[in-house]
Amino acid sequence: MHNLLFRFFLLSGVILSTLSALSQTNEHYIDVTGTAEVEIIPDKIHYIVEIKEYFKEEFYAHAKPEEYRTKVSLSEIEQEFKQALTKAGIPRSAIRTQEIGNFWREQGKDFLISKQFDITLTSFEQINQIVDNIDTRGINNMHIGLLENKDLQRYKKEGQINALKAAKKKAEYLVEATGNKLGNIIHIIENDTDSPSFSLSPQSNIRLSDTYSFNEYRTIKKHFSVRVRFEIVEK
Repeated sequence: MHNLLFRFFLLSGVILSTLSALSQTNEHYIDVTGTAEVEIIPDKIHYIVEIKEYFKEEFYAHAKPEEYRTKVSLSEIEQEFKQALTKAGIPRSAIRTQEIGNFWREQGKDFLISKQFDITLTSFEQINQIVDNIDTRGINNMHIGLLENKDLQRYKKEGQINALKAAKKKAEYLVEATGNKLGNIIHIIENDTDSPSFSLSPQSNIRLSDTYSFNEYRTIKKHFSVRVRFEIVEK
C-alpha cells in the first residue's frame, strides 16, 4: 500500500511539474511564419512538341472529313520536323523522344499515330526559331514543360535565409509592441512550399505573328516559408 501511494504521489508530481513547465512556456514564446520568394531566370528549357499524322485534305478549302484520303505518315512528318530543328540550330543531342502512340480512334476514322519530343533549349529565342522553321501542319501540340536552373540549390538557400529573416523581423515588432524583447530561437520548422511555379505569358504557345517573342516572359518562381518559435524576454 505504501509503495502504491508513493508511486501515485510521484506520478502526480511529474504531471504537475509538466503542466507548470508548459504553462510557463506558453507565456514566454511567440510563433511566427516568415515567407520569401525567389525569381530565377531558367538556363534550361524543356519544350514539348507532339507531331501527329494528318490528311492533306484537312487543309483544302471546303474539304469535308469524308473526303480525307491522303494521309501523311509519321515518319515523313518526323523527318521534316528534325530537319527544321537542325535549320533552327537545335542539335540532335537536345532532342529526346518522350512518348509514341495514340490511345484512341474515332469510330469510322483512320487511326492517326503521334509522337512526342522533349527538346532541351537554353533560351526562349530558340522557340521562336523552331516555330519559324517547322511546318505546323504536322504539329498537334507545342508547349513549354519544365524550366530548370543549375544553381537552384543556391537560390533555395537564399530563399530560406530570407524567409527566416522575415520571420525574425515580424516577431521583433510584435514582441516589442508588448513591451518585451525578442530572445533566442527555440525551434525552426521549414514548411513544405518549395515547389516551383512559373510566370507564364498569356499568349498562345505557338507564335501567331512576328511581333510576339518568348524572350521576356517565363521565369521560375520558388516560394519559401518557415515557422519559427522565439523566446520572449521580459524587460
